[in-house]
Amino acid sequence: MTELYLGIDIGTSGCRIIAIDNNGTIRAQSSRALPTPLRHGDAVEQNAHLWWSAVQDALHDLLRSLPAEETKQQIRAIAVDGTSATLLLTDARGHPLYPALMYHDARSTQEARHVKNIAPPESGAHGATSALAKLLHFHQQFDLTQARHALHQADWIMGQLSGHFGVSDENNALKLGYDAVKREWPAWMDNIGINKKLLPEVLPPGTPIGTVTTQIQQEFGLSPETRIITGTTDSTAAFLATGAHAIGEAVTSLGSTLVIKVISPHPIFVPTYGVYSHRLGDLWLAGGASNSGGAVLLKYFTQDQLTAMTRQLQPAQATGLDYYPLPAPGERFPVYDPMFAPRLTPRPVEDVQFFQGMLEGITRIEKQGYQRLAELGAPYPASIYTAGKGARNNAWKAIREQMLNVPICNTEQQDAAYGAALLAKGVFR
Repeated sequence: MTELYLGIDIGTSGCRIIAIDNNGTIRAQSSRALPTPLRHGDAVEQNAHLWWSAVQDALHDLLRSLPAEETKQQIRAIAVDGTSATLLLTDARGHPLYPALMYHDARSTQEARHVKNIAPPESGAHGATSALAKLLHFHQQFDLTQARHALHQADWIMGQLSGHFGVSDENNALKLGYDAVKREWPAWMDNIGINKKLLPEVLPPGTPIGTVTTQIQQEFGLSPETRIITGTTDSTAAFLATGAHAIGEAVTSLGSTLVIKVISPHPIFVPTYGVYSHRLGDLWLAGGASNSGGAVLLKYFTQDQLTAMTRQLQPAQATGLDYYPLPAPGERFPVYDPMFAPRLTPRPVEDVQFFQGMLEGITRIEKQGYQRLAELGAPYPASIYTAGKGARNNAWKAIREQMLNVPICNTEQQDAAYGAALLAKGVFR
C-alpha cells in the first residue's frame, strides 16, 4: 500500500499543502489564500484562526483530490513550515489570546535595543522584527495572566493537529533566542525580562511529537496513527525542496530579493552582515540576503516587458556595465551599509542592454555573497540550485554559470510545502 506524507506551508498570503509518496512523487496538492495582514505603521498583525481555517479548507480539498486508488488512511505523517519570527501567545489549551505579530512586524524597536544590550552578537534574536523582541512587547503591553505558550506560526498549526502545544523546532526558535549550537535556551535570557515558562520545548526539524487528535481523525478521516512531525521555517523548507543536501551545495533564491544559502559543516553567525545559520542535523545552512533582486527589475519594467526582453538577451556578450542594482538606498549583504547607494548608470539607449546589465549586476552580488560566506568560514558552492521566479530565466542561468564558474542545477521542486513533506517522510532525520 502506498504511504503518503503531507507538507503544510503556512505563510503570509496563503496555505499550501502537498502530498508525496515514498518516491517523493507529488500525489495531490491544494492551496487556500489568506487575507492581507492588518498593518498600522510598523505594526503587522493577523488573527491566527485565519491560518487554521485556511489549513482546514486546503486539507479537505487535498483529501478530495487524492487519486482513486489512495485513501486518507494511507497518510502516515504531516509536517508544517511557517514564516520565521511570526509569534502569538496562547493559553494552556492553545487558544490565541491576541492577534499574532507577523514576521515583518517592526514595532518593537525599544525592545530590540534592550535585547541588543544583553544578547551576544551572534544571537539570532537581534532586531525589531525578531521573535524575542515581539515576546518582550507582549510582556510590556498586554495582560499575560492567561498566557502559557509563546508559539511560532508552524508551532501553533502543529499543535492544532496534535494537541501538543508548547513545542517548536530549532530553526523557528532561532529568532526567539534559542542557541542552536548548544541546543538550549541560553542563560543570558534570564536577564531579558520574560517569563521563560512561555518558551517552547525545542526539537530538531523532522522529530515526531505524537499523532493526530481524535477530533482531527474524525474531521478529516485520518488514521489514528498519522504522526505529526516538527517542521521548520518557510525558507528552510524551500531549500530542502530543491534536493540540496550535501556540504557545499547551495541554493540561490531569485525572488523579490536575492537570498543565498549554502550547506556548511559548521555554523556561521555574523549579524553585521545578517548571516545566520539554521541547523540541519549535524550540518548547517548558512546564508544571507541582499536587497537586490526582482524588486529592482520591476521598478523599471513591467513583468510583460521583462518576459519579452528575456528572449533578446545575449549571455555570451557581456554588457560591461558595472551595476549594483538596488530598489532604494541601503544594503545588508554582502555589504552592510544602510546608506549604500544603487549604481545603475550609465543607462544604455537599448532597454534590453539595460536589463541584461542589471541581471549581470545581481549575479555579481550573488558571487560576492558566496565569496563573503566563504571568507566567514562556509564552503564556496560546489553547485547551486535556483529557486524563485528568476529560476525560469535560462538566459540569466547562462550569465550566472559564466560569472560564478559553478554548475547551476535545475530544480524539479522549490515549493516550501514539498520541503515540509520531505521532513514528514523522514528524509532529513
